[in-house]
Amino acid sequence: MLDTTMPAAASSSPAVDDAALARAAAAGDTHAYERIYRRHSPRLYALLWRLCGGNATRAEDVLQETFIQAWRKLPQFRFESALATWLHRLAVNTALMELRATTFESLDIGETGMEVLAGMADTPRCQATGMDLERALLALPPRARAVLVLHDIEGWKHQEIAVELQMAVGSSKAQLHRARSLLRTRLGDTQ
Repeated sequence: MLDTTMPAAASSSPAVDDAALARAAAAGDTHAYERIYRRHSPRLYALLWRLCGGNATRAEDVLQETFIQAWRKLPQFRFESALATWLHRLAVNTALMELRATTFESLDIGETGMEVLAGMADTPRCQATGMDLERALLALPPRARAVLVLHDIEGWKHQEIAVELQMAVGSSKAQLHRARSLLRTRLGDTQ
């Protein structure tokens, strides 16, 4: 006989699931924490990979450190924001601490960055491909890349970036301008 009853209601939204998982994990439920990790780690890894300049090993280390910190701090999570937002902020802060520890200035290619990018071997490419954009993004100096990722990709305001990167708001704006200029040069946009 054909069952014509309505299917059971789908499980609750991810935000509600996240809250329940966070409460369970905070109480020590490792299976709930594993579900949080599996749900949120791919997006966080993509962000961290960009912030770490495409260095997969560093991104994985920062992701691991992020989730170690999350496990420790989860009992203090106040549910004033979504769990995803909290984890995102924790990941960014962890990545920025990692980048600060390696000293931005020692990694920065300085004012000669445009010449370095312009002098890179040109390979035949379609200017609109995401692959070229990713490669150009990875070639940016670390501080300029961090500002560009946080502002243009993650949607942060200059004030937030300035606080996190310990710079003036004007420096954040200047780094964003510099990063965009370097990207235009690398991608062949002559406008």
